[in-house]
Amino acid sequence: QVQLVESGGGLVQPGGSLRLSCEASGFTVSGYAMAWHRQTPGKERELVALIASGGHSNYPDSVRGRFTISIDNAKNTVYLQMANLKPDDTAVYYCNRPTGAIWGQGTQVTVSS
Repeated sequence: QVQLVESGGGLVQPGGSLRLSCEASGFTVSGYAMAWHRQTPGKERELVALIASGGHSNYPDSVRGRFTISIDNAKNTVYLQMANLKPDDTAVYYCNRPTGAIWGQGTQVTVSS
């Protein structure tokens, strides 16, 4: 069964860091483009990081230089390293495999003092 399970969310102070994990099962992540999105109530889901199967990554201006997407092939896991977090980064973060529209259940990130 194809599945994505996120973990690592929580409460962090502004300026802090957090690493989200997305463990995949039922397929090999290195063979697909993988992405992280986020969503806040009343807003559309926003793409925050994408890594192509060849390893090239892309980020929107809002997170470029602060967020890094990576893959651990041995663990079949996708990570989102987030640094210098801001209150506007507060959202539910979702792991996604665009091919086949596979989504995880989401993990809450709250940036607040």
